[in-house]
Amino acid sequence: VILVSATTGPRSVAAESMAELEELATSANVLVLDKIIQRRRQIHPKTVLGSGKLNELLIRAMQLGADLIVFDRELTPAQIRSLSVATDLKVIDRPQLILDIFAQRANSREGKLQVELAQLKYLLPRLVVGQNSAFSRLAGGIGGRGPGETKLETDRRRVRKKITHLEKQVKKLSRQRKERRKGRLRRKVPIVSLVGYTNAGKSTLLNTLTDSKVFAERKMFATLDPTSRRLRLPYEQEVIINDTVGFIRDLPKTLVAAFRATLEEISDSDLLVHVVDASNPRAMQQIQSVDKILTELKLSDIPYFIVLNKSDLVGNDEISNLERQIKLDNERNCVAVSAIRQNTLKPLIETIGKLLAKDLNKFEAQYA
Repeated sequence: VILVSATTGPRSVAAESMAELEELATSANVLVLDKIIQRRRQIHPKTVLGSGKLNELLIRAMQLGADLIVFDRELTPAQIRSLSVATDLKVIDRPQLILDIFAQRANSREGKLQVELAQLKYLLPRLVVGQNSAFSRLAGGIGGRGPGETKLETDRRRVRKKITHLEKQVKKLSRQRKERRKGRLRRKVPIVSLVGYTNAGKSTLLNTLTDSKVFAERKMFATLDPTSRRLRLPYEQEVIINDTVGFIRDLPKTLVAAFRATLEEISDSDLLVHVVDASNPRAMQQIQSVDKILTELKLSDIPYFIVLNKSDLVGNDEISNLERQIKLDNERNCVAVSAIRQNTLKPLIETIGKLLAKDLNKFEAQYA
């Protein structure tokens, strides 16, 4: 694969986004051969890149033997067709790459349903008949898993019918999940959800806190299916901890819509623990992205604090600087931990206990 970015903004911002795209590509199990960034006054409406850069891309693809090009932006159906014709290669965009990673990671029935629904919603406006379609070269693999493997001539009516069918199934699963949540609420057990950017270490933290064996891997979107575990806090207080799907900037809207049933799990939380990878140079931007998504999902009113994870990988000065920036930006409380070192988690457990105890009167009134 060759990664391509065309931007009208600062080159440094494009480089950061490109670094994240490379992480995504690695998570999708593809080999990144080259990265190309072009800064333009305006994006070419048809081919995104200028003609000179497009020729350069074509030559590089032939020299390196690339068979896939991934653009670091959402492309229109017309742009994908134009680029496919110009390069004679399969072209996908950032949302499609993210959808493909989700397709690889989905294990539960609910996860698979939601991914297929998101893929079909993404595919529908891009369904066109003819050789020049972006989907005329699909043969499985990256961007072609799941419904992408259906033949190009898939009738739009059939796709819409399938979307309606999947939406009904997702709603049914959402109702079942709601009933399970009601049972928890009746038992008056506070709910704490781990939220944060993808690959911040939420699953590892859950495993260490609750002595569990939830799947955790140093890859983006290793967790798709929310997991709940019980945790006993000091003073005999018991809470339920949820591990949730990681966020990412420019998360495809179709994916957010499809995963709403899963994200609803967060809405009943009494406390959010925002896990941040303190060793990531883009930590502050990631915090802002997560805050933005929480606001979009109308979850920003739930009390939350920030956990600076992977503190064993950075120095005390860096942690102090990050804490200062966070306090200046959004006045949140911070706790520094290392999810792989249990002896660092005491301040985190105490903070959860204190914040829930502080809110205890409100909590008892809510479930009285």
